[in-house]
Amino acid sequence: MNTTRTKRILRHRRVRARITGTSTCPRVAIFKSNRHVFVQVIDDEAGKTLLSNTIAAKKAVKTKGTKTETAASVGKVIAANMKEKGISQAVFDRGGFKYHGRVKAVAEALREGGIKI
Repeated sequence: MNTTRTKRILRHRRVRARITGTSTCPRVAIFKSNRHVFVQVIDDEAGKTLLSNTIAAKKAVKTKGTKTETAASVGKVIAANMKEKGISQAVFDRGGFKYHGRVKAVAEALREGGIKI
């Protein structure tokens, strides 16, 4: 069955075959639903999530504005938290989604926050 969701999952598996995160250079994984954006900073060697944030989190930064603006604000918060933990470099995992809109907004916010992707 070639639905949009299964195609995205296949793209994500292809990307994940090549991308891994370490403790010094973790993987920043994005998942977006119709309403929310979920961002995780993952150390694949240890199998642990180092940081995570979403639009739906209690510590939501900005609830007003477009979905792209809120995704960018989530990216800024994640970048600040990464800096606090001493992480300055990361590998970006777009999760099989196209690099535009909310995914691009998160990536640009991370770069503006001083994270090298």
